[in-house]
Amino acid sequence: MDVAQLARDALGVEAGEVIERTGGQLSTVYEVRTAGDPLIVKVYSPQWRWKQAKEVHVYSMLEPEVGGSIPRVLHVGAGVTILSKVDGVPLSQVEPPDWRAMYAQLGELLRRVHRIGQPAYGYLTDEILDPLPDNGQYMRRQFAKKLQEFEQLGGDAHLHAEIATHVGRHAHLFADNTAAVLCHNDFHEGNILVDPDTWRVNGFIDVENAIAADPLVDLAKTIQYSVQDNAEKLAGLADGYGAVPADRIDLYRLYHSLELWDWFTSIGETTYLDSIARDMAKLVER
Repeated sequence: MDVAQLARDALGVEAGEVIERTGGQLSTVYEVRTAGDPLIVKVYSPQWRWKQAKEVHVYSMLEPEVGGSIPRVLHVGAGVTILSKVDGVPLSQVEPPDWRAMYAQLGELLRRVHRIGQPAYGYLTDEILDPLPDNGQYMRRQFAKKLQEFEQLGGDAHLHAEIATHVGRHAHLFADNTAAVLCHNDFHEGNILVDPDTWRVNGFIDVENAIAADPLVDLAKTIQYSVQDNAEKLAGLADGYGAVPADRIDLYRLYHSLELWDWFTSIGETTYLDSIARDMAKLVER
């Protein structure tokens, strides 16, 4: 595929150098240099066109609240999406002088995302799949699914029982959330783009995991994947987002660890399984 010509035809721009950024099962991503701002061109395999539709749908929901902090959808064609490029480098690749101030910006940005209400709970494509009317039904379904996978994938039987008991004991907390919102569901440092000269958060990318859920599900994943027990990051997140109940956060952190253990095991990645299992054991003791 002539990506430069595709950009010329779709947008009428003078396209120059094309750089392949990533290539994988879902899509191949290119950066196209132009006389103006660079473009991002994503080319989807036919079986993943639904992911393309999801991306376009989620960015359209985000635009009114966080426009300027996300890529703009410039063109949608058969298996091809052209986006504007958000400037910056991934936060995971730099070391800010003030983590608290940085995470305050992340908290404020995530709080704005969570203003976008959803009519039900469930996985998002360009609609909510298998929607459920309340958080209790949704999270019980999700835990049951991931616990079943954990068992089928050879997870420790004692830990399985401990998690199931812990969730059963604390499931009443799910009812504390009464309205679903749009959740990025991968709001970690690898998807946050920052300016290393000013330490300003420019925006975020990668909405392929988006769901409609309790906003604390989203916040908990950020904590579990990028914050852990870093006091400065936690304080900054609270500065920007606001105070949240720790008990529900811990329950969702357990869910994200369980989901990650299942995923790594299913693809044969064993490096982190023991540490994830230890994280889960600590969370059920709280």
